[in-house]
Amino acid sequence: MLLSIVLGLLFGLAGTSTSGVTVALPLLADGLGIDTAAATWMVSGYAVALAVATPVHGRLADAVGIRAPLCTGVSLLGLGALAAAFAPNFGLLMAARIVQGLGAASIPVLASALLSARTPPERRGGALGRLAGVSAALSALGPLVGGALTTVGGWRAAVALPALALLAVPYLWRRSVVRGDGARVDLVGAVIVATAVTGLVLLVQSPSAGAVAAVVGGVLLAVGVPVTALWVRARPDGFLPRGVVRNATVVRSSLCASAVPASWFALLLGIPLELAERGWTPLTTGLVLVPSAVVALGCPAASAFLQARIGPRQTLTLACATTVVGLAVAVAGVAGHLPWVLALAPMLVTLAFGTGQPAMIAAVGSAVPEDRRSSAIGVATLCFLTGAGVGAAVIGGFAAVVGLTAALALLLVLPMAGTAVQLLSGRRAGTA
Repeated sequence: MLLSIVLGLLFGLAGTSTSGVTVALPLLADGLGIDTAAATWMVSGYAVALAVATPVHGRLADAVGIRAPLCTGVSLLGLGALAAAFAPNFGLLMAARIVQGLGAASIPVLASALLSARTPPERRGGALGRLAGVSAALSALGPLVGGALTTVGGWRAAVALPALALLAVPYLWRRSVVRGDGARVDLVGAVIVATAVTGLVLLVQSPSAGAVAAVVGGVLLAVGVPVTALWVRARPDGFLPRGVVRNATVVRSSLCASAVPASWFALLLGIPLELAERGWTPLTTGLVLVPSAVVALGCPAASAFLQARIGPRQTLTLACATTVVGLAVAVAGVAGHLPWVLALAPMLVTLAFGTGQPAMIAAVGSAVPEDRRSSAIGVATLCFLTGAGVGAAVIGGFAAVVGLTAALALLLVLPMAGTAVQLLSGRRAGTA
């Protein structure tokens, strides 16, 4: 139990790298002499680094074991947070945030893989649910903690919060010994996938970033996607293992689940910015999101119950549907200028995150051989966190141009599509 709680806290600190700084973005922008739309790049850039590096850590774990990649990643998370907090300009802050994201990427995939390796099958759902619940609770408390730190010590104090992860490194070094198989890591494949993901996020955020971002993003995406497909064919055991990416359960679960963090990151970014425009302080904005943390505390039990009663696939379907409702509530809250409605929306999406993420991990982990579980979870988490980057980019790219209401309404397409795909797959499985 202690291991799942520690890993959940680390996962949560990785989440506070977004949720804890969103309330401080207006002050950060003023302090560094940039506008708020530009400041949102520190969220989407972090999310892209997080997404791209996640499968790298999974493959490293397959090759050399879990301990070295996990402890190195946690160290980079903490050191990157410190470097970002002391950055004298936005360029250096972005560089530090990318390092921070590269390190934080070890936690989602390796925390799940470590718990899966060290927990009996009958207790695995509960352990993964506890991991997701603790991480969601801390991430949801991030705006409140970040708001308090900003009030006391300015935006730099909020940015430095994830440095607390450094305290867990000695414990992890002792408890994360899981051997690898010596397989070679495909760094070229990682660069290719990074090209495609970066292009996608640049393209999504280009409405506010300008034509150069649109052109660069379009080129990177147009080059990255076909080259990725060719590389998977040429290197079946590479960065994206062919046996994993051709597994229908892995692909469907990963892509559908990605709608949940897309919506979650969008709300964690969009709601503080909306309230800041209305004159709310970082601390009072954080208070609006406290109920989400209360919901997150119940997610481990809810996730374990749902997976035991209806299974991982149906739990993921329910999470996507709950996300649709949560985003629709957020659209109504922004359009109607109702702060209490804005407090309800992240509660629903937090519930979806806390139940959907472990359901995705369980579905993916059971769909592949045990010796490739880390790789499969890495690929799934790549999709999951790419969704986070897209969600942040939608707010950064569209909210300033068409308004937050329209940006959130646009984002509704993702969980609606995920729900439809899950329902169709369930119907086919029932008639097969």
